[in-house]
Amino acid sequence: MNMATKTAKPAGELTLIEQIRKTFPQSGSSIALGIGDDCAILRPPSDREILVTTDFSLENRHFRRDLHPASSVGHRCLARGLSDLAAMGATPLAAFLSLALPNGLTQTSRGQRWISGFLQGIRSLAVRHKAPLAGGDTAGSPADLILADIVLLGTAPTGQSLRRSGAHAGDAIYVTGSLGGAHAELTALLASNRPSKATSQRDHPHFYPQPRLAVGATLLRRKLASAAIDISDGLSTDLTHLCEASRVRAEINAAALPLHPLAARLAPAEALHAALHGGEDYELLFTASATTRMPRSIAGVPITRIGTMHRRARTQPAITILASDGTRSELKPGGWQHLTAR
Repeated sequence: MNMATKTAKPAGELTLIEQIRKTFPQSGSSIALGIGDDCAILRPPSDREILVTTDFSLENRHFRRDLHPASSVGHRCLARGLSDLAAMGATPLAAFLSLALPNGLTQTSRGQRWISGFLQGIRSLAVRHKAPLAGGDTAGSPADLILADIVLLGTAPTGQSLRRSGAHAGDAIYVTGSLGGAHAELTALLASNRPSKATSQRDHPHFYPQPRLAVGATLLRRKLASAAIDISDGLSTDLTHLCEASRVRAEINAAALPLHPLAARLAPAEALHAALHGGEDYELLFTASATTRMPRSIAGVPITRIGTMHRRARTQPAITILASDGTRSELKPGGWQHLTAR
């Protein structure tokens, strides 16, 4: 609700809403009533429960308007929430977008191009993963900054969704895909301080991360995983979350970490830092019983074992890392944390 005196919506907002409506045509049996009314009406499948996740995308925190392509900003805005659904084995049901834009952005051709690119970035990924936009909100930003919030709803069989709390001592630790690429690409972008021209969604892990929904769904359906989380804040930080939730400790093998080609080009110490702490890879980190026959790939995505879970002990750190020379050391969470000094 607008906290100022309530007046008719300006033409700029009406035009924006119509642009969004045309960009995201309503389809699919999950939406009974979509964009255009006070509320959306959804039809969740029977015998399934609803999972909900929400993510902010804030200019100068999650993206730079002067450096990131608008389509990448839209893609990343949706990919973050889809990755959360993937980590729990969920299937997308609907998405809701709340968008605050600087006053005047809709009034210039350059601003219109940015908005169109942003919406197309969301739409492309939404269509691919069948995540229809069912509604949201628009507003003027209180500053010259773009603020976007995505709410995603998904479904999973009742009582069967993957969680962080299911790992046990003796479980193997796995990751999907490769690590460190997003950090390496972002580092290069900031060092160049030049606008990126990345448009292809292939081989750009920072600009166009690929949420592992098919992998998550397979892990759930085939009962392969005991616990799971997505790697959004860095492997060291997200593995810490999983260990805390499951009340276990972990040991990972540095030599087993699957480096993205962009990270592999870095000096060895930088490459290891990117893989462990870089974040925004949006791969899945999961555990499975040591007796589980884990395939080498799922839905075309490589699966790599990187370590083992152990009983928690007060005298030992939550995570240790085994170096190539056989030495062990504590691995502290070194990924991203909001509301902390950087």
